[in-house]
Amino acid sequence: MRILTLVTILGLVAGAGAPLYGQSLADVAKKEEDRRKKVPDTGKVFTNKDLRPVPAPEAPATASPATADAAGDAKDSTAAAKAEKTDEKADAKADAKGDAKADTKDQKYWFGRMQGLREQLDRDRIFAEAIQSRINALTADFAARDDPAQRSQVGAAREKALAEAERLKLSIDEGTKAIAALEEEARRAGVPPGWLR
Repeated sequence: MRILTLVTILGLVAGAGAPLYGQSLADVAKKEEDRRKKVPDTGKVFTNKDLRPVPAPEAPATASPATADAAGDAKDSTAAAKAEKTDEKADAKADAKGDAKADTKDQKYWFGRMQGLREQLDRDRIFAEAIQSRINALTADFAARDDPAQRSQVGAAREKALAEAERLKLSIDEGTKAIAALEEEARRAGVPPGWLR
């Protein structure tokens, strides 16, 4: 221990005896200037003049009342009125097209509706199976835990999984009813059963 103390003291004495030289800010600036003169030109510098102009984005049709002034409010209300008229025209055209499409419900229409319902039902069933596997694992984990804090965490996760399983059960029931309703609708419309397969 005495040797370590002696070595430390000798190191401090030797370090204090050596003169310390620092660089001034002027020396550092001069060295940097010399270094920059020696570095070759790295390439072209791009400025705003080199770039193509980008069109300004369109202003939103409505502005928030807190930021708009009186002139802006008038301009916004005019723009909103024009947008509303355009929306009404588009809705009228869509209704006319929708009426025309309603008359021409073909095989693609019926098959698409049925396929969408079946795919959703299949997804719900697969997810319900996965949730049931999670519930089983959490139940086993809950039974294996001795620590009350860990048991409460596992129990909370199990309760969430049970709630999700119940939601999926209702969704599966609704999907099954929706498929049955579509089959009945197609039957009443005189659609051949093959169109739904």
